[in-house]
Amino acid sequence: MSRVSFEELLDAGVHFGHLKRKWNPNMAPYIFMERNGIHIIDLYKTQAKLEEAANAMRQLARSGKKVLFVATKKQAKDIVSETISKVNMPYVTERWPGGMLTNFATIRKAVRKMANIDKLAVSDSYTNLSKRERLQIQREREKLEKNLGSISDLNRLPSAIFVVDVIKEHIAIAEARKLNIPTFALVDTNSNPNLIDFPIPGNDDASKSIALIIKLMAEAIEEGLNDRKLAKDKSAEDHADEEDSFKRTDKYSIEDEDDDKKEKGANKKAGEGTRAKRPRKAVAKK
Repeated sequence: MSRVSFEELLDAGVHFGHLKRKWNPNMAPYIFMERNGIHIIDLYKTQAKLEEAANAMRQLARSGKKVLFVATKKQAKDIVSETISKVNMPYVTERWPGGMLTNFATIRKAVRKMANIDKLAVSDSYTNLSKRERLQIQREREKLEKNLGSISDLNRLPSAIFVVDVIKEHIAIAEARKLNIPTFALVDTNSNPNLIDFPIPGNDDASKSIALIIKLMAEAIEEGLNDRKLAKDKSAEDHADEEDSFKRTDKYSIEDEDDDKKEKGANKKAGEGTRAKRPRKAVAKK
């Protein structure tokens, strides 16, 4: 992955933190200075942490694992839904349903209910329902689609989660930590980076900053998926080559056996032709 430049981070406003009075002391290693009562984030630390997180994200995608993106704040919703949907990863941009990870079986039931409604909508029994009943079913389907439509393909717990705002999504982080699921997050100066496995210090309020970080994560995932596809293609080619070589070897061995049989048959006939005949025994006359 091409490393993001210092100027790109600066232009996106990733270095702007919160007011000094709102800071979290655990963010001290990532703070460069204070200006006009606002903490400034060290972008060199951001670059290093961003590259580390991107490499980990790439490895997850290369292994075929799913990463759940969580961003329910207003300025991050559209950015996450548009960018992450392109790489076919699940995301949550509406209200975080409590127990989504710790009570995943119940969430899957709600997703299956949505699929059952879709089957009902194309059946003959749906047309026999009253207008009011059809409207109620339609509203329930829309509600489920809004909250769970983006995770309909998530058949098992995600291998990691990415969070835009640590404080706002504290329930998601608590559930992930309880289940030992790795966490990635864009961490501002008012958050605790010790709760995150792969913290990325940066501005989590500006839409440009969020868009840049999410874009880099999506690129890392796309690279991992491409690597996985190339590895599969190479494995399929190697398997095909092995089968061809096995068939050729088998064919040659069969031909060699036929040649040996023919040669033995020819030698046998030649031996019979040159073999001396036994003399007849004389029969005594009476």
